[in-house]
Amino acid sequence: MQEWLSEHKLISYLLILGFSLYIFYKVFRPQAVKLPLIRTIMLYITLMLGSFVLMILQVDKLPIVQCLGVAVLLMFILRCRQWYDAWKQKKTGRAENVDSN
Repeated sequence: MQEWLSEHKLISYLLILGFSLYIFYKVFRPQAVKLPLIRTIMLYITLMLGSFVLMILQVDKLPIVQCLGVAVLLMFILRCRQWYDAWKQKKTGRAENVDSN
């Protein structure tokens, strides 16, 4: 897979950019804060340049795409755990309300 990603640079770049954007928006960016247009444009340009640097490292045989994929997978597992905890809390909360009546 590493060799295939090294040969297909555009796909590697798009994967790195997509993973980087997802990680940035889920981890580092507060949801309530709305950035001005100029700062948003600068943010995207910076992420695109950083993704280009990571793509160069990917072509030089470092597993950047795989590492970002593992990070996204761990974030998905965490989100599933949060959904499960919320569901479990909601289920036990309803059971306590029924018992108290």
